[in-house]
Amino acid sequence: MNRRTVSRSLALLAVAAFATAACGSSSSSKSTTPATAAPTTAAGTAAGTGATTTAAAAATTGGGSTATTAGSASTATTASSASTATSASTGSSTAGSGGTGAAVDLSKDCPSPFVIQTDWFPEAEHGGLYELVGDGYKVDTGKKVLTGPLTVHGQKTGIDIEIRTGGPSIGTNTVASQVYSDDTITMAYANTESQVLENAKTPLVSVVAPLEKNPQIIMWDPASYPTVKTLADLGTQNITINIFGGGVFSDVFVAEGIWKKSQVDPSYDGTPARFVSSGGKIAQQGFASAEPYSYQNDIKDWAKPVAYQLLNDAGFNDYSQTLSIRPSDKTKLAPCLKKIVPVFQQAAIDYTNSPAKANAIILDAVKQYNTFWTYSQGLADYSVKTQKDLGLVGNGPDATLGNMDGTRIQTLIDQMRAAKLDFSSTLKASDLFTNEFIDPSIGLK
Repeated sequence: MNRRTVSRSLALLAVAAFATAACGSSSSSKSTTPATAAPTTAAGTAAGTGATTTAAAAATTGGGSTATTAGSASTATTASSASTATSASTGSSTAGSGGTGAAVDLSKDCPSPFVIQTDWFPEAEHGGLYELVGDGYKVDTGKKVLTGPLTVHGQKTGIDIEIRTGGPSIGTNTVASQVYSDDTITMAYANTESQVLENAKTPLVSVVAPLEKNPQIIMWDPASYPTVKTLADLGTQNITINIFGGGVFSDVFVAEGIWKKSQVDPSYDGTPARFVSSGGKIAQQGFASAEPYSYQNDIKDWAKPVAYQLLNDAGFNDYSQTLSIRPSDKTKLAPCLKKIVPVFQQAAIDYTNSPAKANAIILDAVKQYNTFWTYSQGLADYSVKTQKDLGLVGNGPDATLGNMDGTRIQTLIDQMRAAKLDFSSTLKASDLFTNEFIDPSIGLK
């Protein structure tokens, strides 16, 4: 696991363990067709670009809750009294090679199974992958792998997709090192800062970015700190910021003078214990698509909203959970990538618009894996809504979903270099990504 993945994995692991007793695991492979998903409950969160968000996630039964966006003297409220989620009316796409209604034959150009190494257990942030899984998939509970026909709008493409669980399933390996230890892996999740730091030994090139913004946040108690609206405010008010050690973003923020080194406490152990016991007197890292819901609904000793700001909106603009390949595989995979990258673009849009099918597969896989990791319908619904509301899933620098901005990547490289992080002095943005396989006609409308 890389630095970012360690942070995410341990935090979510700890929240899950805090709220739910760990379960044993079994080893079997089972052919599955997902059950119809239960009606979803919307969790209200509204935010503008760069705004600080107070998230009050909706309970799955009764009672309205609100989400408040601060920072621009504006307040937005979303009622969520056990509402049933429907397909979003604001998201659509133009049909390209992976677009609506297009039959896609991948059998002549792509390996089967098409193996994707993820960074964690199944969750809504992975929804675009599970959107492509057809009926009759199999779950290997020992290896924590799901395999099934790769489909586009229900039509088979002639190959299978294999989605491999990350985190504890790959031990102490980072995703990149796992890719280089197993040549059956075709594609893997990556994030910009890890690509930078690991480029010398295990380079990866991102070919599509299903998420436009990294979900990572710093959160705080709005009742304890009502005047804090941004991460910079945490710095000026000298509030302790509890994070995992080795965080690239903290090194960058300290180097830029946003935070002081003395207020950054890298002792976070992934549990809610210190945040709760302090009465919210510290700030803490988390993920916009998970912790606000968990702290409101699952952490009974807290059970109230937290406020937060995305690292992205504070100036740390990395790409998170991109789909990447080994640079040495690019020429060999090019005919496949020309066809399958637009499929991934479209799948992200399809999942955003109508997540029920993929979420049913995600929940089924988590249940069958039967580990400490638990995932609820309520959290899945919250995550999808938050991804849309905060623009975590969205178009790139134009009207296209999945393409990446070289200037944005170079800026992050420059920030990391200014923070004196250890990587090649000649590394540049073009070493880390390519948009050549992107279909520019596919985007959220």
